[in-house]
Amino acid sequence: MSLRSFAADLLPAALQGLQRVSLAPSLTGLAGEVSSFAGLTEKIGYLAKADLKLVREAYKFADEAHLGQFRASGQPYITHPVAVAGLCADWKLDAQAIMAALLHDTIEDQGVTKTQLIEKFGAPTADLVDGLTKLDKLQFNTREESQAESFRKMLLAMARDVRVILIKLADRLHNMRTMQAMAPEKRQRIARETLDIYAPIAHRLGLNQMYRELQELCFELLYPWRHAALAKAVKRARGHRRDIVERVQKEVEKAFAQQKIKVQVSGREKTIYSIYRKMREKHAGFAQVSDIFGFRIVVPGLNECYIALGILHQLFKPVPGRFKDYIAIPKANGYQSLHTTLVSPLGTAVEFQMRTEQMHAVAEAGIAAHWLYKTGEKAGGTKLGGDAQRLSTMWLQSLLDIQDETRDAAEFLEHVKIDLYPDAVYVFTPRSRIMALPRGATPVDFAYAIHSDVGQHMVAAKINGEAAALRTELKSGDVVEIITAPGARPNPAWLSMVRTGRARSKIRHYLKNMEAEESRALGEKMLAQALRAEGLQLPSTDPADAQAVALWQQLTRWSGNRGRGELLVDIGLGRKIAIIVAKRLAQLLTERGIKPDAVTLSLGRYTQDDATTNQGVVFVDGSEGNSVQLAPCCRPIPGDPIVGYLGRGEGLLVHTADCATGRRLFERDSERWIAIAWAEELTRSFETGLAVLVKNGKGVLAQVASAVSAAEADIVHLDMDQAPAGENIELRVLVAVRDRHHLAEVLRTLRRAAVVQKVSRRRLS
Repeated sequence: MSLRSFAADLLPAALQGLQRVSLAPSLTGLAGEVSSFAGLTEKIGYLAKADLKLVREAYKFADEAHLGQFRASGQPYITHPVAVAGLCADWKLDAQAIMAALLHDTIEDQGVTKTQLIEKFGAPTADLVDGLTKLDKLQFNTREESQAESFRKMLLAMARDVRVILIKLADRLHNMRTMQAMAPEKRQRIARETLDIYAPIAHRLGLNQMYRELQELCFELLYPWRHAALAKAVKRARGHRRDIVERVQKEVEKAFAQQKIKVQVSGREKTIYSIYRKMREKHAGFAQVSDIFGFRIVVPGLNECYIALGILHQLFKPVPGRFKDYIAIPKANGYQSLHTTLVSPLGTAVEFQMRTEQMHAVAEAGIAAHWLYKTGEKAGGTKLGGDAQRLSTMWLQSLLDIQDETRDAAEFLEHVKIDLYPDAVYVFTPRSRIMALPRGATPVDFAYAIHSDVGQHMVAAKINGEAAALRTELKSGDVVEIITAPGARPNPAWLSMVRTGRARSKIRHYLKNMEAEESRALGEKMLAQALRAEGLQLPSTDPADAQAVALWQQLTRWSGNRGRGELLVDIGLGRKIAIIVAKRLAQLLTERGIKPDAVTLSLGRYTQDDATTNQGVVFVDGSEGNSVQLAPCCRPIPGDPIVGYLGRGEGLLVHTADCATGRRLFERDSERWIAIAWAEELTRSFETGLAVLVKNGKGVLAQVASAVSAAEADIVHLDMDQAPAGENIELRVLVAVRDRHHLAEVLRTLRRAAVVQKVSRRRLS
């Protein structure tokens, strides 16, 4: 069932005529379908004669390609691409898009190649068809992986040419209208996919009429009993409210006639799905959903929108807090209207929307309004479709930005789903530029929305002139200022607080690159030290040194890596053992006549202990980043004897020599242990745990904090028993110290505090 026939059935007889008022001829045909080329020809009369000829050729080609193919309903398959082309014609798309709609299944279903389409119809049309073609010919491990990769291909093609998604949405709408012939499982799967992905994309691009119909069709297929029950309830309620709807309509028309303002008043009724969603959100029954009926008022120009608002507020009392000005601050998809909710003569709430004819076109067709009207045509003082096009283009560009940092299809789809979240907040830059962000967005999202460099270097934020935490949720109307510093870098903790796909992908990309760079540096250090133990130096990395380049290529072929950098990253992450790679490299160097050097051998600090596999010593100074981690079980600090465990793909994990967890790992996997030591010059402080037994009383925490501060240490975290407090209570304190000598000073200072009964270093193993 189409939304138009559904709405016509639902609206009172008095409003049916008004519901069919055409504000733009192209919008009235969206729900209409064509099944023959003759019907399509009537719709594409706006094309030039030469373009009509090309469309006819595309139809003949598609008809021959699909000859003998039938849909599940039994109809010839060609009726589907013709219907899709008809829906595209409603948006007045150009000849290339209409041709691509007719040909959209020829590559996927009929074995036609892209080259054939280029030769016959040109590269632009062939690119559109290719962008719509799923990746069925490639091998994937799961259907979900295949689907994610196909989505990525389509969305990236859409980012380059928005006609791709317009054709795809028309294709999906026609499939949803004709879904009854499908098997129940397939119906449910496709309806769920449409509700989760395609309907939100339609909304994101401002295609609200299509968005509502897709939601309605999905709801009917996913929950047929709920849909039927609500449809009956709406039908019963319609009879009860017919009088009030007619009365409100007459009073509104009379009020505008007295002011001599020409308007088009149309009644509307909420879709079944929107009623259902409101019931779920408010945990209310059908009787509690009051604003089922509403009115749309289309006025000649922008100024008349605000005049209309004044007339309505004089006619009926407005409901406080229910006025929204989407003209001054458009929605993220370009939607513009004034919304107000008024109290009708019978005490029920009725919503009114005021907009110009051009705003209505954009509200219903979104970015497609670019084709419905000439881009340069002005009406009501604004370029038609400009806001919708600008905002949609920003979102399409963000898809390309996300793709630059995200090579995994499933992760890409996850980011896109985040950005399809429909609710938005509207915040301002200090220069009063409006930014639309998803509800729940934080200053970190805001920073990345401005520019990726702002996000990468942010250190703090101000909201409405006051300092705010980076995880603060932004509210509409907030003025946000981002403070940056040249040396600042993204924090992994930001991933838990961002809401936009752009910010998430940028942060993940940076962290992955940093991890790879740190692992590469660690791997190079470990390989160099292991090779020194063999009395040799690492070969040159100069691209002009042909012998060294050939040597590295031979080594990477042996290791199975694509290049030197990847091999070093694998060593740094523990995927390959440095001593084994060093021995192979030493063998290759020996074959080339390079002998071990006695001086180099003496410089190679390596241990004779079999447990460390003679790999040489790696020095830890605190600057290694994620590639070297201090084990949380023993929290080593400078001065502790330490050993290193090279985890598989996890980098180097540093344990104290007496750590019980480390000893168990050594017994299970002794060949992965290497000798490490603290560097003479350290770059930061190190955290370790303390168990502090204190007398319970007033000011205890202050005295403990004061003692730690007096020892020039910092408290990083503090925790205590969950059990009811007794006379004594144990505090678990994480402190940052320089080394063991500094820790000893902290312990002495704490023991001198009057409230401290006992203090010791705390380990988990």
